[in-house]
Amino acid sequence: MRVKDLPPTDQPRERLLTSGASALADRELLALLLGSGSRGVSAVELASQVIAHCGDLGELSRSEAHRLLAVPGVGPAKAARVAAAFHLVRRAQAEPERSRITCSADIAAAAAPLLHGYPRERLVVVICDPRGAVIRRVVISEGGSDHTPAPVRDIITTVLVSGGAAFGLAHNHPSGSLDPSTADLQVTARLHEAADTVGLRLLDHVIVTDTAWRRIPDAGLQS
Repeated sequence: MRVKDLPPTDQPRERLLTSGASALADRELLALLLGSGSRGVSAVELASQVIAHCGDLGELSRSEAHRLLAVPGVGPAKAARVAAAFHLVRRAQAEPERSRITCSADIAAAAAPLLHGYPRERLVVVICDPRGAVIRRVVISEGGSDHTPAPVRDIITTVLVSGGAAFGLAHNHPSGSLDPSTADLQVTARLHEAADTVGLRLLDHVIVTDTAWRRIPDAGLQS
């Protein structure tokens, strides 16, 4: 029986979407990568043949595309998709662990490379996932020697578009002063309110100079 002839609730793609990938057997997951079967062979049956050809799932994950071409019904497109998918997994596993924000000092350290040595004020947003791992660091604005805009809407939009759950702010004071201005205090309060409204968390807002840093009162984390 062809996969598309199965009831929708039994088809691998539909089950993955409703129950998650863990609900599928190895051959069903591979069938989704293959995309289709061949003459007289369903995608799931072809996936079983591919796994058997390589010996097991581990060997399949290490196989080059040309090895898969030896299985009848597996052409260049199918072989390339499978090889590419496993290679992406290897790349992801090889990436260094993302830095994690656990305190105000972590925000200052993450933003410092984008702030140190600049003669004008810059505002940096450090965007994190729900566990505090840094997803992205963005220079949101750049102004004069003693001020820079802090566009609340742009900041919140950037965090949401980046898939963040929390974020920290940092800006530099080229003068070397660590004292927050009235505008610094006001924008921190406004951002707390805006973040709460859309389900985000403002972790902290810190001032960074070339030699030190200081958190702005009424922000989240502690140093």
